[in-house]
Amino acid sequence: MKFIKIILFCLVFPTGAFAHGDEDHSQGGAKGAGSIASLQPRIETATETFELVGQLHGDQLALFIDRFETNEPVLNASVEVEANGAKAQARFRADQGDYLVDDKALMTALARPGKHSLVFTIAASSDSDLLEGTMQVAEDDHSASHSATRRFSSSTAILLAALLAGVLAVGVVLKIRRKNSTGN
Repeated sequence: MKFIKIILFCLVFPTGAFAHGDEDHSQGGAKGAGSIASLQPRIETATETFELVGQLHGDQLALFIDRFETNEPVLNASVEVEANGAKAQARFRADQGDYLVDDKALMTALARPGKHSLVFTIAASSDSDLLEGTMQVAEDDHSASHSATRRFSSSTAILLAALLAGVLAVGVVLKIRRKNSTGN
């Protein structure tokens, strides 16, 4: 009887560590923290003066720029972006605290799948600097978000199946106990 209780306990309270695939858990080149929003193409780069984080949202590139040493946001700077032979000026959005690039030629170049080398020219007050980085655009970012949804759905199905198996096992044990106690 003790053995059955241990089995039931393991079925009802699974460890939660399910095997899964398609994920790179290494530090270098990790795609994101598992949220669908993190699947959007990103770029991160820094120098001794500035640090920049950018994310491609459809036909717009949003850029956040901070001072490297103090993490203070850089506001109202002159920011130029160059990629794949196209150049564009970013405009500051005070309400968002970021810079937006929506130049059609540059966005068309960045929309193509592959690695894109970007150069950012930043001039803020008395400081100016060039920052370089690479943005990886997946073959089909839409399919990547569906893949994350499928992984979530399969892990949920596994959890529900384990829960159902536990409930069924408890039902069987209760029926056996009832049968033994009544003598039938």
